Amino acid sequence: MGERQDGGAASRAGLVWSRVGPTAPARRPALTREQIVSAAIEIADAEGLGALSMRAIAVRLGAGTMSLYRHIPDKEDLLDLMVDEVYGMIELPEKPAAGWREVLAQIATQTRAVLRDHPWFVAAASSRAPLGPNALRHLECTLAALDGRGLRLPEMARMVGATTSYVTGFVLHELAGEEAKRRNGLTEEQWAASVRPYIADVVASGRYPTFGRLIEQEDEESDPDLDFAYGLDCLLDGFLPRLRDAGPAPSPRPS
Repeated sequence: MGERQDGGAASRAGLVWSRVGPTAPARRPALTREQIVSAAIEIADAEGLGALSMRAIAVRLGAGTMSLYRHIPDKEDLLDLMVDEVYGMIELPEKPAAGWREVLAQIATQTRAVLRDHPWFVAAASSRAPLGPNALRHLECTLAALDGRGLRLPEMARMVGATTSYVTGFVLHELAGEEAKRRNGLTEEQWAASVRPYIADVVASGRYPTFGRLIEQEDEESDPDLDFAYGLDCLLDGFLPRLRDAGPAPSPRPS
């Protein structure tokens, strides 16, 4: 996606939200910045970021390629807007009535669900500051759940960072496994059958006794939802001794 790279970093100082105001009326009424971002997300979801270009977006929208630049100047701005749009799809708690643990668990669970729907998001978001309005609402809601419980703000930020890292790491692991199966063209059952002889040899060798006991005692299929919830519980359990109380979250999320 390199159709327009002139001007360099100096021409785009500051974040897109500080340089671009509300969508201006377009000469073609059907074309808006929101439609461009939505089309870009659809392309990235279906084909990956490698397939994303202004030309591809223009074809999808039935518009001229150059007309898109009146709304979004370059690739970096487009990616910023796409990432923030996905943040806006994450359902946040409506009220702060629930305790901090319930709030963090709900946000984490909703974040995982949205990230799974947009496999490109983690890679794109990891290289840009989450400072768009939707990202800030997500952060504010998470921080507010921990506020007023005897923590310093840097400690709260570290807990938020640990939760975010857990969610994104879990999603990356899920997506990598699904991609490997797609590449191999195997179903879950076929993949398990293909590695069963190797696993049997490994266990029989005796070199990995703890792993061997795990295989022998594993009597149920892994459930990704249960695995996610278990790991999240362990993480939140680690927060508990550092919190002064476990009462309701004191501050509402921003409107």
